[in-house]
Amino acid sequence: MDVLDALYRSDSRRILATLIRLLGDFDQAEDALHEAFRAALEQWPKEGVPANPRAWLISTGRFKAIDRLRRSRFEAPLDSIQEPADPQAEEIEEENKDGVEDDRLRLVFTCCHPALAPEARIALTLREVCGLTTEEISRAFLTTPATLAQRIVRAKTKIKEARIPYQVPTPAELPDRLDPVLRVIYLVFNEGYSASSGDTLTRPDLSGEAIRLGRLLMDLLPEPEVMGLLALMLLNESRRSARATPDGELILLDQQDRRLWNAGLIQEGQGLVERALASRRFGPYTLQAAIAAVHSDAADPGATDWAEIVALYNLLLRIEPSPVIELNRAVAISMREGPSAGLELVDDILARGELEEYHLTHSVRADFYRQLGKMAEARAAYYQALALTQQEPERRFLKKRLNELN
Repeated sequence: MDVLDALYRSDSRRILATLIRLLGDFDQAEDALHEAFRAALEQWPKEGVPANPRAWLISTGRFKAIDRLRRSRFEAPLDSIQEPADPQAEEIEEENKDGVEDDRLRLVFTCCHPALAPEARIALTLREVCGLTTEEISRAFLTTPATLAQRIVRAKTKIKEARIPYQVPTPAELPDRLDPVLRVIYLVFNEGYSASSGDTLTRPDLSGEAIRLGRLLMDLLPEPEVMGLLALMLLNESRRSARATPDGELILLDQQDRRLWNAGLIQEGQGLVERALASRRFGPYTLQAAIAAVHSDAADPGATDWAEIVALYNLLLRIEPSPVIELNRAVAISMREGPSAGLELVDDILARGELEEYHLTHSVRADFYRQLGKMAEARAAYYQALALTQQEPERRFLKKRLNELN
């Protein structure tokens, strides 16, 4: 049935989240979800689509799970499972919840609980909240489906054994608990925006899922840093069409055709940045989004306000000290003061023993040397970057730079 297919695509994750709340178990809820859709496939063609299909599926899934437990030869405890109620009452209960108590938001916070390993948070979020298959997630993060499946199983076991509550944190807990959620979404987007390895520059499916999660979080919990992260993703995503040639070759920011940038995403992202900054409760995601917004304001590279970008990086470094942020700041300073100033800052980072294994450090350093006419040093730095990168478009770009030097 077309209506059932559409409902599965649009609402299956929301239904699953509610079933997890009602049943208290990920695997039971997953089974109940599939049984409910199977029942609908059998009954709806004969009986008609119910007035409230999502409520029907939730109630049916819960009935099926309880029946399965009662038939089990094990003495499974039923205390945690509420007795089935009228499906319309269930729907009213769900719709009347305060936004912050939405089941999908509960599920996001459960999957991103700090008690879970960071890689497990990502895998579990993509599987349970986004609905990606283990094969899709394993391809994105270069692991086998079996390893990924074990990671998800261990995370679910940890949730059960540690009695991790399926709930949104209290206002007092929220500042500490929100950060892991934002971090997971940010990491998923980064992998989609610039794949860490493989044959393609980007993974649109992952960046799309991250933006979808950001929008969901924004709808349910409109905190300033949620706005900032969503703005950052939208502003970066706006450049997607201009970041590579039709055959997949990398195009740097200053070489991109800005007519290809998505004006709608830029407008939305800039509006979110303004709202987050106006709150005066912003953090690192908002500041990164503000930097992206300055870039989006420039009709061409020469119009970029590098002084403003450097000032934003200075503030970002005070809030969140990081050698990667220092590297980005060095690039901004080189655009304002020249490559010698940028090279000095990058050498300072490397002298501290930081970012030696990060390919972009050596790529940036090589570019500074190239601009200064020091071709031997540039060549050596490009080779270091080439040895460290695992993404084919970046490798081809670096080889092109080396050929140009030769």
